Amino acid sequence: MHIIYLTSEYPQPNIPHGGVGTFVQTIARKLVRSGIDVSVVGINHNENYEEYVEEGVWIYRLVPHKLIGIKGILNYLAINRKIAEIHQNKTVTIVEGSEMSFAFIKKIPSIKYIIRLHGGHHFFAESENRGVNWWKAFQEKRSFGNADKIIGVSQYVIDHTSKYIDFEAKKAGVIFNPANLSRFYEADTTKIVNGRIFFAGTICEKKGIRQLILAMPQIKKSFPEAHLVIAGREWFYPKTKKSYTDFLKTFITEDIRDSIQFLGSIENSQIPIEIEKAEICCYPSHMEAMPLAWIEVMSMGKTFVTSNLGPGKELIQEEITGLLCNPLSPEEIANKIEYAFENKEKAQIIANNGRKYALENFALEKIIRQNIDFYNNI
Repeated sequence: MHIIYLTSEYPQPNIPHGGVGTFVQTIARKLVRSGIDVSVVGINHNENYEEYVEEGVWIYRLVPHKLIGIKGILNYLAINRKIAEIHQNKTVTIVEGSEMSFAFIKKIPSIKYIIRLHGGHHFFAESENRGVNWWKAFQEKRSFGNADKIIGVSQYVIDHTSKYIDFEAKKAGVIFNPANLSRFYEADTTKIVNGRIFFAGTICEKKGIRQLILAMPQIKKSFPEAHLVIAGREWFYPKTKKSYTDFLKTFITEDIRDSIQFLGSIENSQIPIEIEKAEICCYPSHMEAMPLAWIEVMSMGKTFVTSNLGPGKELIQEEITGLLCNPLSPEEIANKIEYAFENKEKAQIIANNGRKYALENFALEKIIRQNIDFYNNI
């Protein structure tokens, strides 16, 4: 079997990447160790063509086109050519991509084309209460039409994407994202910094970081030692190019200014170290498909406060494996964090239960076997 993953987010040194890139890297390396050939094709972040092998995975980073208006289609054509070239040299069995990957794909009859739903344009347009862009919607629907099978990383992302695109005949169920437990280990409780709350994620509105900051004055009234450490890549408004972090800082009042620290974008290898130092991790996203970051926190046995929206209830049992909050309510976020601070023994029991649940349901070995079975079946 030879699988090609289409993504431009495959991790590169010193270049921020999202959860999809981490997912592909994790699954690709493990599939190679299981005897499966894996290639990754995407558009490079610089103007160079790069081709190399990393832990058995062939990486192809294509030169980006820059012609305004048609650069997207030209990039698709370049990807088509590369797939055909790879297929000629070593027969490709499956090509997998996210929601919009196959909009202009030139299908090769012997290859199966799979979309894995990580949250596409229609999904996030609904969750963020913004309009659907006709061009992106067109591409996404065209991509779904070209796919042979469609799988989701949560039932939630399947159900909400189905509101906009009919893919009933192509549904292939849910396979959760895996936790890389070689990197996200059981946290040492002796390394906890008293009162530390940790947030990791892109610094943007939909991650709930503004509401978390707005919750801090209430938290500090009851727990003066409370402080928030924020790690994540910057986000800029598309039209104005203004920094969201600068906007966010306008909500930081004088009474909490010394209790909030921005680490900026840090290496993925640094994330578990920061998680380990936290007393509580709080990721109150407004919407997610099934974020690896949530699973990583749980796998370390850390008290976790997260969103009751999106797939939160698929992952968390309230006060059993974690704590759920309304991410749009700073008061409710504060209440959940205060509960954890007030009930430290109970919070640790919840954290331990969360780790056990993550190991049982998101362990890499289990998820890889599910994926291999899925690939073999089609």
